[in-house]
Amino acid sequence: MTSPPDPILLEIFKSLLTAVAEEMGGALGRTGYSPNIKERRDYSCAVFDARADMVAQAAHIPVHLGAMPLSVQASLQRFGRLQPGDIVALNDPYFGGSHLPDITLVSPVYLDERLIGYVASRAHHADVGGMSPGSMPLAREIFQEGLIIPPVKLQRAGQVDEGVLDLIVRNSRTPDERRGDLAAQIAAQEVGARRLRALAERYGAELLATYMGHLQNYSERMVRDLIARMPSGDFTFHDVMDDDGFGNEDLGIQVTVRVEDDLLVVDFSDTALQTVGGVNAVVSVTLSAVSYVIRCLLADDMVPTNAGIFRPVRLIAPEGTLVNARFPAAVAAGNVETSQRITDAVLGAFAQALPDLVPAASQGTMNNITIGGADPRTGERFAYYETIAGGMGASAQDDGLSGVHVHMTNTLNTPAEAMAYAYPLRVTRYELRDDSGGAGLHRGGDGVYREVELLADATVTLLTERRRHAPYGLAGGEPGARGENWLIPGDGGEPQRLPGKTTIHARAGDRIGIATPGGGGWGKK
Repeated sequence: MTSPPDPILLEIFKSLLTAVAEEMGGALGRTGYSPNIKERRDYSCAVFDARADMVAQAAHIPVHLGAMPLSVQASLQRFGRLQPGDIVALNDPYFGGSHLPDITLVSPVYLDERLIGYVASRAHHADVGGMSPGSMPLAREIFQEGLIIPPVKLQRAGQVDEGVLDLIVRNSRTPDERRGDLAAQIAAQEVGARRLRALAERYGAELLATYMGHLQNYSERMVRDLIARMPSGDFTFHDVMDDDGFGNEDLGIQVTVRVEDDLLVVDFSDTALQTVGGVNAVVSVTLSAVSYVIRCLLADDMVPTNAGIFRPVRLIAPEGTLVNARFPAAVAAGNVETSQRITDAVLGAFAQALPDLVPAASQGTMNNITIGGADPRTGERFAYYETIAGGMGASAQDDGLSGVHVHMTNTLNTPAEAMAYAYPLRVTRYELRDDSGGAGLHRGGDGVYREVELLADATVTLLTERRRHAPYGLAGGEPGARGENWLIPGDGGEPQRLPGKTTIHARAGDRIGIATPGGGGWGKK
């Protein structure tokens, strides 16, 4: 029988292992080449035990971190036991990835000849090919979205495979940027491996492994405590995606949450079938959204986020639906937009069972914008990608925050100065969108308005949601304002409202305006 953990050592190892992931992220952000990495910090890092179960993560991007364990598992299924100095790269959504711009690196960590764990990083690369700059196109199949990387060894025994690296960067419109960001990820992997090895040397590999297990068991117990507080019954919530960009509208995501024996069942059986456009989500993305919601509902903010959280959870996500798409469905927006709606739906179901814990809907979109073309200053091609903040939903305790990234995204904005330096683009307006939050006893947070002027002809792609259906309020609170997309012609012509999902060819002097949704209100005023 295993002896109970020492609570002091449990807290120490929780902090130490989290610090490994945090330091990996710090190294990646400092050495990243692109504004998307070094300014927006669109990356995530995590630590795994020798069984490839996640034991710690940094407070990075939720949609990355919940899916990353499947990337580690896919790497081991492909190669078996990884050797010291190996690094596996992949982005294939159907083998543990999320969407193609997110490239994951996985490294084993050894102390002498003993495997003590793995470290992994996932970073959004601003262009990996595909039919439009930024690799977030309105596509009908995944082959149009960019280079698909199955699990492949980017590094063997400490030596980078230049052929594999060349293959990846050659398929990008911005090869120098890809090479620089991948070098930053490799550096982050080395930092993580070194720090995890140092913990094993200091405390002993056996004690480290023991407390990795204790931390997962602790998180599992906290989820079981949550399950014990759940009332009996089925709690069902239905929400919709605006459209898929190809005329298919009101694509339903329905979830039922219930307790069966000692398991929490999250059932998407009545969700719409996968569709033509790229709003399809692979199951790893759905897993991320569900695990994120459960983690948010835990009473103790200090509960570590690891594999233990999902042990008492049964996910039902039928293959061929929006939440578990079949290859070769297009999935670029599934990771960024459908993940937000899955989160909204799961929270809406939990709000019926635990009303005081769940806030109203936040903006429910990442407001994805990509702009690409040729930079007249250098003659080189550029690809800009960004997600834009909005309003947070109000709760039983307080108003929602304004102008923040919420739920499945946790990035920063690209500073106006950094954008002007790196791209032929200029931010002309950036402000809170007053009164866009839903009214209520507690008011939803306001969205923002961000306007970008093109200084060169470019292709612009928008993948946005909550343009037709507003973020919901709770307990009698009003919904937040819907988002809007605008093209303001540089020749003085009439501004044109743009669809939620579109690709246009814009001219130098044109401006793109994005008004993001507000959060829902909570309670009757």
